[in-house]
Amino acid sequence: MSGRTLAVVSAGLGQPSSTRLLADQLAAATERALPAGTSLDVRHVELRDQGHALVDHLLTGFPSPALGRVLDTVVRADGLIAVTPIFNASYSGLFKSFFDVLDDQALVGKPVLIGATGGTARHSLALEHAMRPMFTYLRAVVVPTAVFAAAEDWGGDSGAAPGLGTLADRVDRAAAGLAVQLERQDASRVVDPFAEPTPFEQLLGGQ
Repeated sequence: MSGRTLAVVSAGLGQPSSTRLLADQLAAATERALPAGTSLDVRHVELRDQGHALVDHLLTGFPSPALGRVLDTVVRADGLIAVTPIFNASYSGLFKSFFDVLDDQALVGKPVLIGATGGTARHSLALEHAMRPMFTYLRAVVVPTAVFAAAEDWGGDSGAAPGLGTLADRVDRAAAGLAVQLERQDASRVVDPFAEPTPFEQLLGGQ
C-alpha cells in the first residue's frame, strides 16, 4: 500500500475544542492501524477558521482562495475523518455549510469516518439519524463504527459505555475500520491499460 492522504475536518467552535481533540485521536489511531511502512499525510481542516468564507460562498457561489484550498484538500484526500459538535440533536450549521458547498461528486467512493461530541450520551444517536444519512447521500463509503464522545468520556475508564468500552477502545475500533477501507481502496485501483503502451517496435519484434 502506497502513501495516503487523510483530510481531518473538525467543526468545533472553541479553542481548545473537544471536537478537534476527538478528530486528532481518530487520525492518530488510523495512522497506527495502517500496515507498517505506510505513510499517511494528515491534513487538518478547522471549519472555525472558515466561517465567514463559508457564508460568503453560500451567498455568492464562489469560494475565497483560502476556502478553495481547503475544499481541494478534501477533494484530493484518499480518506476523510469528519467530526462535529452536536447541537439540537444534529450536526452544527457550520459543519453542514461546509458540505453544502463541497462539490456533490467529491465524496463518491471516498472512505469516511464520522465522529461527534456532545454534553451527554443522549445525543449519540445524531451520528446515525443525521450524519450517516448525509454522507450516504453523498455516496461516501462510511465506516460502520462511528464515535461519539460525551463530556464524561474524557475522564478515562469511568466514561466507558456499557458493551462499547472506553472512548479509546471506540476510537481504535473505528480507526481500524477506516484503515481497512483505505487498504481496499488502494487494492481496487484500476490500472489504465493505455497509460504505458508497449512501443510499436517492441510489438514488431515480438512477432
